[in-house]
Amino acid sequence: MVGEWLPLTEVGRRLGLSTGRAKQLLKDKKLIGVRRGGPEPEVPAKFIAGDDVVKGLPGTLTVLSDSGYEDVEALRWLFTADDSLPGAPIDAIVAGRHTEVKRRAQALAF
Repeated sequence: MVGEWLPLTEVGRRLGLSTGRAKQLLKDKKLIGVRRGGPEPEVPAKFIAGDDVVKGLPGTLTVLSDSGYEDVEALRWLFTADDSLPGAPIDAIVAGRHTEVKRRAQALAF
């Protein structure tokens, strides 16, 4: 469903941050990652654009968290195709349509 995953150390390298600072992004819900059997959390590669977090993703993650979504549930929602977008919400965020995705995420709470 997700495709490519990046270990947290690689996320830090791509963002120009120490592993500790990259871990803080997870704690602050600016990124989400899961342990997939390795020694450290992994983050979907689509969450990183160049040397930054994809614009609009942190706000969407905050809305999903405020709506009661756990990290795995948020990942599932972000990567599940939605015919009305079209495509998965993460694809819309990457394409710059993060406001629409955030609006849909807000509607989940009601």
